[in-house]
Amino acid sequence: MRRATAEGERRPATPGALGSVWGSSGRSHSVDLTALGKHGEVYTEGPFACLAWSRSETRLLYVAEKCRPKPRPPCPWDVPGAARPAEEDEEEEGEQFVYHEDWGEALSTRSVPVLCALDLEGSSLSVLEGVPEHLSPGQALWSPDDRGVVFVGWWHEPFRLGLSACSNRRSGIFYLDLAGGRCELLSAEHGAACSPRLSPDGRRLLYLEGGLGGPHRQCLRLHMFPRWGMSLTAGSPQLTWQTRQTVTVLDVVQESTEGECAFTGLYGEALPPRCWAADSRRAVLGTPQRSRTDLLLVDTEAATVTNLTAGSPEGCWELLTLQWDLLVATCSAPHRPPSLVVAVLLPAGRELPLRWVPVEDAPTVPGVTWKTLTVHPLCSGQSPAAHGAQAFEALLLSPKDGTAPHPLVVCPHGGPHAVFDARWRPSMAALCRLGFAVLLVNYRGSLGFGQAGISSLLSHVGEQDVADTQVRTPVLLCVGARDRRVSPTQALELYRVLRARGVPVRLLWYPEGGHALAGVETEADVFGNCARWLLRHLGQPQRDGTGRHSP
Repeated sequence: MRRATAEGERRPATPGALGSVWGSSGRSHSVDLTALGKHGEVYTEGPFACLAWSRSETRLLYVAEKCRPKPRPPCPWDVPGAARPAEEDEEEEGEQFVYHEDWGEALSTRSVPVLCALDLEGSSLSVLEGVPEHLSPGQALWSPDDRGVVFVGWWHEPFRLGLSACSNRRSGIFYLDLAGGRCELLSAEHGAACSPRLSPDGRRLLYLEGGLGGPHRQCLRLHMFPRWGMSLTAGSPQLTWQTRQTVTVLDVVQESTEGECAFTGLYGEALPPRCWAADSRRAVLGTPQRSRTDLLLVDTEAATVTNLTAGSPEGCWELLTLQWDLLVATCSAPHRPPSLVVAVLLPAGRELPLRWVPVEDAPTVPGVTWKTLTVHPLCSGQSPAAHGAQAFEALLLSPKDGTAPHPLVVCPHGGPHAVFDARWRPSMAALCRLGFAVLLVNYRGSLGFGQAGISSLLSHVGEQDVADTQVRTPVLLCVGARDRRVSPTQALELYRVLRARGVPVRLLWYPEGGHALAGVETEADVFGNCARWLLRHLGQPQRDGTGRHSP
């Protein structure tokens, strides 16, 4: 068994990656993937990235940025149209300042991805040919016979649309025949498909698919090619599909039903890299289910779903890998940091109860309690009557000590199509330790509650989500100057309007920050400023003689 890694490193001119291959006796290969000049930076994360072994474990498949011609050096006596010798990889005259599209927020260095194969036995690297020019490939894996590649292709015509947190962009599952260079669309012509996962026996292919347009995140379908096999064509084995009809294993759920084990649909951005059980029939995946994220066992033949973690005290489960029916996962709760756990998946029909064994256990944080609230909003003239009665949920985190009521911090999630699941969030637990109660609102239109709820928010953003959240308070604006999802100038305009109206407002401007305001230094500064702002305007919680907080 071999393991491969792609480690990013910075060079003066060309960012790239150092590829390392490890076996039972240690590192066997180390290759500078960009030194050969075949491609640019290797994609080590994001929606395009992949690192896949061939079945023979002699070739590695990955995605990198396509090489661009070198800038043409300026010459003071150049005359347009005059003959001038150019190097082979030098750009043509007049191309230096041509605009190149990228894939948006968090993907500003991703423009033209290419599929690449590293041959360890032949010590060669090649950029695969045959991918249509109107597609950007990613999430690739080898076919069972190593003669072809299955990949996700995103259409980038007429122009590229941002992919981060957007499962509604046009994409499909493609098969590239490496011998003949033929590229074939396997999934629907007009859909948004991703996450192809091949079963251990190589005969079934699972993938997710959503609708085009509409909400940027939505309830997805789980599709499968059920009979993928080998046949003899012209005397040689060829990969064929015994039927071109895909099977819908799990469909979109329109209306969610209440209940601990009720299935509310699939909302994850991707399937786990290793999600198949050893029987090549069952698969395990994680997805929001109302205000939780649970692990679901899917029987692809019976098209049934079993919730493996329903009712557990942990509110968020994430599958890391499933190999030889050994589940490796993390679990957390609003008052408990993630713990690493393992369990054995028993044969079909005997899966429950799972016996989780902690590998690295994290203790609960003292002084923090939490519960899930169900809210039934009043009908208003702002929302259609059909959706006015829809209940929604909120997570309430409270200090365990002190005298209620506590000062309340209300947090609606972003998106707007996202969800607050009951996972560990250090900043929210810290606010509880400071004496505040925190309400995390999953307003109507949040993920995990059915497609109808998601669709109800369309044309009502800023109405029902705001109405579900009833907030009037001094404003602290935390803005990333490099935000490509929401223009930072909108925050500046709001800041000026609020100041003109005499509303207490403060603006924090992070020059290198994006939409998520990520990074240790930035996140620490944001939390520190938010905590001081809340203490200032909600009042400093006082401690009584026992050391407990009281408002």
